[in-house]
Amino acid sequence: GGPSGDLLLTIHVAAHPVFTAEGKNLHVRVPVTVTEAALGATIEVPTLNGDRVKVKVPAGTSSGTTLRVKGHGLTHERKAGDLFATVEIHVPKKLSKQAKESLRALAEAMPQDVRSPWLAESER
Repeated sequence: GGPSGDLLLTIHVAAHPVFTAEGKNLHVRVPVTVTEAALGATIEVPTLNGDRVKVKVPAGTSSGTTLRVKGHGLTHERKAGDLFATVEIHVPKKLSKQAKESLRALAEAMPQDVRSPWLAESER
């Protein structure tokens, strides 16, 4: 019953606790174990609608590797973006005695100097 006028709304959108959006694409960070990353695994990744999709983590995947899941991003004008799952290798803070022994045996069986190439690059 009042006079006609403009209605101004301020909308605040909170960040999602798991996903970030970039255009139609969604990004999610996915924790994996050391063994899943080293040996490869099929893991479940959440989607925005609450479902889960199976994603293959190739053997030898490093932390920071991004895996693409086509068509599971945001939909705009009937076209869906993609879901990008970035692998984060999680190392347990506490290990059993057996796990420590197994890791020491692995380190002896696979001596690697992973930092030499990186250090050489940094000295250029």
